[in-house]
Amino acid sequence: MPPALLRLRYLAEYGAFRLLAAFVRALPVERASGLSGAVWRAVAPRLSRHRRALAHLAAAFPDKSDAERDAIARDMWEMLGRTFAEAFHLDRILEDDRIDFAPAETYEAIRARAAGGEGAVVASLHSGNWEVTAAGARPAGLTIAGVYQAIKNPYVDAYVTRLRAPLYPGGLRPKAPDTATALMRFAKRGGGVALLADLRDRNGVAVAYFGRPAPSTIFPALLARSLDLRMYAARVVRLPGVRFRIEVVELPIPRVGERKADVADATQMLQSQFESWVRENPSQWMWAHRRWG
Repeated sequence: MPPALLRLRYLAEYGAFRLLAAFVRALPVERASGLSGAVWRAVAPRLSRHRRALAHLAAAFPDKSDAERDAIARDMWEMLGRTFAEAFHLDRILEDDRIDFAPAETYEAIRARAAGGEGAVVASLHSGNWEVTAAGARPAGLTIAGVYQAIKNPYVDAYVTRLRAPLYPGGLRPKAPDTATALMRFAKRGGGVALLADLRDRNGVAVAYFGRPAPSTIFPALLARSLDLRMYAARVVRLPGVRFRIEVVELPIPRVGERKADVADATQMLQSQFESWVRENPSQWMWAHRRWG
């Protein structure tokens, strides 16, 4: 497509997106979340991705009935719809004190280490409402930097980045060849690095996830192992009334052998923690993604 036509297309998409954003922002948080969740629940099961989600659920939970797996998938779509609308209300969610943090002793330990200049690696998954995960950095005393996948439309990308940026005082960087180096430098200076680590990574290592090999990013474990930092797994649990709980657990990084083997072991540990959490709340994870290939 010629550059001029492509720019017009992007501007048209951006205009429609801003209209949608204005509509969602005009609604109270609960109303926006509920309406978007209801729409996604009604529409998404008619799409091909619903069949993919059901296939993944069948492989992960062979003992559940078709009806049980379908119910999980429909609840998942509602969760994703709610998360979409809540992204336009991130500032209000933070201002309204809608997030709890647990366990308190882990946050206190991280805060004490951060006060001493120690950085940290925090890896989370697409659960509950992952957009609010970074809010856990403040009570933990961490200044964090994050990474995001750039949206193809540059105007939409810039707008969405502005919504997320306040949660990342250390910077929010798009995936790029120099991003890993920049994050390593930031962590070495005592910053926290926040990453979503539950998506397929063809350049990663295949570890077991629900009993099947799943290509997984090694970057959180590699960063922690290389810089002698602590690694934490974090999840967001969705609670009634557009409320959330951010839970954090420390995962000990193996430092007993060759670095490559230690990183692979730590990556398996992280994905096993994710699996345990997903088993607790299967409808709060993103089953439609091509996690296994």
